Amino acid sequence: MRIVITGANRGIGLELVRQCLKRGDSVIATAREPEQARELQSLAASSPELTVLACDVGDDSSVRAFAAKVKGPVDALINNAGVMGAMTSLAGLDAADALKTYSINALGPLRVTGALLPQLRLGKGKKVLHVTSGMGSISDNTSGGAYGYRMSKAALNMGSRSMAADLRSDGIRVAVINPGWVKTDMGGAGASIDVATSAAGILAQLDALSAETSGEFLDYGGKRWEW
Repeated sequence: MRIVITGANRGIGLELVRQCLKRGDSVIATAREPEQARELQSLAASSPELTVLACDVGDDSSVRAFAAKVKGPVDALINNAGVMGAMTSLAGLDAADALKTYSINALGPLRVTGALLPQLRLGKGKKVLHVTSGMGSISDNTSGGAYGYRMSKAALNMGSRSMAADLRSDGIRVAVINPGWVKTDMGGAGASIDVATSAAGILAQLDALSAETSGEFLDYGGKRWEW
C-alpha cells in the first residue's frame, strides 16, 4: 500500500512511518522542515520505500507544491499533522493563536486531502484518516478550557463527516480517529499510552475502514467515540 502521512517528523507521525515501513508499505512522509527531521531522514537513508517531502499544512501554497510532487496513485492518506496551540482560559484567549490552530488542525487536513484527490482517486485503498482528539468531542467535554484546540478538532470532525459524504461516490472512505492520550511532546510524560500502541491502533482502524464506518468518529482501540 502507498500511504501519505503528514506531520511525520516526531511522535505519532514518526511511529506511523516506522510501522508502515515494517509491514511493507511505501510511505510518503511530510514535515514542515524536512532537513530538521533527523530521525525521519535517518529512516529514509536506510529505506528506499520512504520519501520525505516538505509540507506546511497551514499554508495553501506549500500544500499545492507538495501535492505536485506526489506522482501516481495514493492508496491511503493519514492527516496527522497538528498543533496544540495556547492552552489558555477564556479570559486569556489569544484569538490569533486560536485562528492559527484552527487553520492547521481543521483546515490543514482539508487542504491536503483536496490537493491529493486526483492521486487518491487512482489508488486501490481509497482511504483517508484524520487524526483528531478526544478533546474534540462535544459530549465528552466536562472539564472546559483549551478553547482553540478543542474547537479546531471539533471542526475537523465536522469536516470529515462532510468529506465522507462528498467522496462516497468516488469510493473514498473517510473517518476521524482519536489516537488516545499518548506519551509524546504534545501529550506529555503523564499520558496513558505509548506511541507504538497508538500507531498500531490507528493502522488497524485504517485497514478496517469501510463503507460502513466511513464518516465515523473512531478510536484507536476499535470503538466508536462520542461526537
